[in-house]
Amino acid sequence: MPSVAATRRHDLTDAQWAALEHALPASSGIGRPPKWTKRQVIDGIRWRVRTGTPWRDVPEAYPPWQTLHDWFRRWQRDGTWAKILAELQADADAAGRIDWTVSVDSTVSRAHQHAAGARRDGHLQEEPPGGLRTEPADHGLGRSRGGLTSKTHLACEQGRKPLAMVITGGQRGDSPQFIPVLRKIRVKRVGGGRPRTRPEQVLADKAYTSKGNRGHLRARGIKECIPSKADQDAHRKAKGSKGGRPPAFNPVVYRQRHAVECGINQL
Repeated sequence: MPSVAATRRHDLTDAQWAALEHALPASSGIGRPPKWTKRQVIDGIRWRVRTGTPWRDVPEAYPPWQTLHDWFRRWQRDGTWAKILAELQADADAAGRIDWTVSVDSTVSRAHQHAAGARRDGHLQEEPPGGLRTEPADHGLGRSRGGLTSKTHLACEQGRKPLAMVITGGQRGDSPQFIPVLRKIRVKRVGGGRPRTRPEQVLADKAYTSKGNRGHLRARGIKECIPSKADQDAHRKAKGSKGGRPPAFNPVVYRQRHAVECGINQL
């Protein structure tokens, strides 16, 4: 078996391409035939996103960096990437590869030093930032003693794949984003009908324990596995019978929350 160049060892396999090809937009058939296939373009884009290098540093084994950047931005702005993800999620759900025990957590990322240098008259740019969605006022950046940071709030299924994501400034709390990130879960049905939006069970750590979050899950008929905080337990016990029952918690089920930690690690 011939060896694979180190640059291309993470390229799409034939099986992966077969699963992805049908989700791509069809060619218009107008104009000259493209010099590069979509598979080559996607391999080049994936290499750059995986390594985090500047576009100009994409190896010559892939199409020119201008071509890759143009396709990346074009599909970002017209919603193609979002449609591809939706199609692949629908296929995975139909095949039973999505475990609807969902874990929620967040991770903080240090912003690049150039994030502080955005132009003030951004509306005068040739292309406004973002894709389908409007760029938030704070650009998902928060300032703290450590500098500029962003926080990614994730809802991952048991197979470690993200089902929904919310980006905020790094100083934002976890608990207020619990409901927004769950509301963004929308997995299409292959045969049509309403998309699936409700997990069977949600796992989260103590940062998400609040009456509002638990009430939201209870109203939607979703099981929960969230530990309570020690001070909340003490306050409830101090009230005696008026404090009510402690929330149910299964430590064995809670071990499955590692899925979101692994999902963050993979990202």
